Amino acid sequence: MTESLADAGPAVALVKPAVRGQPAYTLVARPSRRKLNQNESPWDVPEALKREIVERAMALPWNRYPEFVPAELLRRLAAAHMWHPDGILVGNGSNELIQAVLATTLAPGSTVVSGSPTFSLYRLLTNVFGGRYVPVALGRDFRYDMDALIQAATRERARVVVLNSPNNPTGSALPPDGVERILESTDALVLCDEAYQDFGGPTAVPLLPSSPRVVLRTFSKAFGLAGLRFGYALAHPVLAREIAKGKLPYNVNAITLAAAATLMEHAEIRTERIRALVATRDRTVDRLRTISGITVYPTAANFVLLRCLRTPAREIFRRLLEDYGILVRDLSAASELQECLRISIGTEEDMDAVVAALEQLAGSER
Repeated sequence: MTESLADAGPAVALVKPAVRGQPAYTLVARPSRRKLNQNESPWDVPEALKREIVERAMALPWNRYPEFVPAELLRRLAAAHMWHPDGILVGNGSNELIQAVLATTLAPGSTVVSGSPTFSLYRLLTNVFGGRYVPVALGRDFRYDMDALIQAATRERARVVVLNSPNNPTGSALPPDGVERILESTDALVLCDEAYQDFGGPTAVPLLPSSPRVVLRTFSKAFGLAGLRFGYALAHPVLAREIAKGKLPYNVNAITLAAAATLMEHAEIRTERIRALVATRDRTVDRLRTISGITVYPTAANFVLLRCLRTPAREIFRRLLEDYGILVRDLSAASELQECLRISIGTEEDMDAVVAALEQLAGSER
């Protein structure tokens, strides 16, 4: 089309300054032989299960809205976590539930305290909703500094404290008593983002009966369902009812609901894949630590963060992609992550290729 677009200046001026000043959450898709940049499962849903999901979805009337409350799926999730079905909310990925929690809790000027660096969506959405985002630097080797978090939450009278564990992009897990310490020290809503908890670190789920908090989980990682977008939140039923007001109605489509229900019935596949991926991760981390030109940080997630010591991270990122067909995540533009790359754990073959490439690109003197 050759039609010119009208000047958007007057319309853009109507957008809140706090939103205009925020960088958008974006990611450029680059073709590669080994895609290790988005912390996805390296394995697709098995074909037999895909067929079962499709058959299940085919039996549904597509001209009708999906279940407003997927009662049977909620019962299965509740049983898996020994929690109440009416204390579970489902979402179009856990990202939607992050949005719903912040939309229903933040008033103009409300403070969100979070470890830093962490998932950038928290800062973005806090500012979109008119809140104030207070990052607290992680400690040595990107470990959680609980004293600093508690001090900030108390000083800033935080309305929400975000605990992303294992933390993206660092892989850091909370200490075993981390959530309890926050709960004892602040009246804030504690939002425990456990998108990667299947791979390691403590979980806050057993603490749900004793204090109000929200625990977020997703099917995008261990279940390999990133393409269909399904996540869920666990909270006190009274709190869950309030957060539900921030979700759109019929937010999860019928096919995704069918997929989630089917995968819940085949949980053994998830268990086997988690075991295999954690073993591959641990072997890979041990091998990466023998490469002299990088620092490898501790991880409890399905990815590993490393810092390039000799060759600039941007150069290694480029060479990995162009020379070896390996796509990783370049985080080096962030001040706290200078010269850092994040690498998702793939298949054993993927990780053999990564280690061999980094031995050539980062291990030798330049």
